[in-house]
Amino acid sequence: MSNFPEASDLDTGVTATESVEVALVRRARDGETEAFAELVRSYQRRAVSVAYRLLGDASDAADVSQDAFIRAYRYLSQLEDPSRFGPWLMRIVTNLALNFRRARKARSATSLDDGLTSWAELRSPDGERKLTVGFDDEGGPLPAELQGAISDAMEQLPEKQRLALILFSVEGMPQKEVAQVLDCSVELVKWNVFQARRKLKEMLLEYL
Repeated sequence: MSNFPEASDLDTGVTATESVEVALVRRARDGETEAFAELVRSYQRRAVSVAYRLLGDASDAADVSQDAFIRAYRYLSQLEDPSRFGPWLMRIVTNLALNFRRARKARSATSLDDGLTSWAELRSPDGERKLTVGFDDEGGPLPAELQGAISDAMEQLPEKQRLALILFSVEGMPQKEVAQVLDCSVELVKWNVFQARRKLKEMLLEYL
């Protein structure tokens, strides 16, 4: 099977990478395990990263992401549009991570983000740099006190706002994909990111 896009793909703006991914999804749905293994290799870093941002524990994040891939493989036949595999997978990851988080919260009053470090630059919905947390002006890690303040502030955000901020501002996912993961409109993604950033800036005012 060719890795180059068909003429119809070019006409609709589908990239070569997207065409290859769609082909992999279709082959995986037909039972080709190596095709799904390639999808796992493509999305493993992001899956683990998103789970870690929500759980703050590397081991828990690895377990959740592994479970997400198992479920994705099991229910791959239910994915009607192969081009939406990425957002569909990330929705599975976030749902499992949130369920894990709630269960852990019920078992313990310990902060869920104690292990969270090195947050990436937070972007406004238009991509403009507004607030950087996790690194100082010279690129070094921030003091533990500020890292703790950031973790506490993130914990206080409403769930949808925290998710939108993590997926868009930290993971750098396009707004359209974030909307698909959160099952909402792009405008609502923008609003959630804006509100999350505004609240973070208010809570972290003494550090800015």
